Amino acid sequence: MSEENARLTSSLLYLDDVQVTFDGYRALRGLSLVLAPGEMRAIIGPNGAGKTTMMDVITGKTRPDVGEVYFEGRHDLTQLDEAEIATLGVGRKFQKPTVFENHTVHDNILLAAKAPRSVRATLRARPTPESGRAIERILERIRLTNVRDWRAGALSHGQKQWLEIGMLLAQDPKLLLVDEPVAGMTDSETAETAAMLKEIAREHSVVVVEHDMAFVRELDVKVTVLHEGAVLAEGSLDQVSADERVVEVYLGR
Repeated sequence: MSEENARLTSSLLYLDDVQVTFDGYRALRGLSLVLAPGEMRAIIGPNGAGKTTMMDVITGKTRPDVGEVYFEGRHDLTQLDEAEIATLGVGRKFQKPTVFENHTVHDNILLAAKAPRSVRATLRARPTPESGRAIERILERIRLTNVRDWRAGALSHGQKQWLEIGMLLAQDPKLLLVDEPVAGMTDSETAETAAMLKEIAREHSVVVVEHDMAFVRELDVKVTVLHEGAVLAEGSLDQVSADERVVEVYLGR
């Protein structure tokens, strides 16, 4: 088995030479990235570096012009649609939280759970003891047990971000893609979010796209720096921060 094949089969997420062009603009220019099972990775880079396009490709929202995108070493994500990729266990949290504002925190988690029911049927359904315990574990993980009966619309911005992470967890994904989770958060919420994601990463693989370098340092994980649609540098935050190219295109701004 070649080294490349070994990397593919042992990976959870595998991107090789992924290229995407929009109306002549090259959003991704040969992006390659390998994520191991159980790994949390931070993705940083300036605006326009290709971070969102990368997430769009992984979730099936955008199909690459060329390149390989595999999940669990065998699922070719370039041949699947968004729903099929979500079913495989890829969950995405966008930067702006989208929660059911008129429902309680608890019911938001219940609605998001994996059960293949319509929203109305889910609301009428009586939670089983097992599903009830699972929801309680998620509420504890996302620090919202004390506000479980609040309407989601009454939560702070940071708490809504946490609730949306909890809604993702309710679907039990193998991989969570989290886009700028601490944007607009207080310092204490930011620190709590770092602790939360580190706990989540014990049971799920996580990719975090973020601009807040203090938060990335708190995560203490491998960092991938994107620039102009390709990987510029990879390593610890200290390693990439010492890279003159990274300082020039991103950190020095």
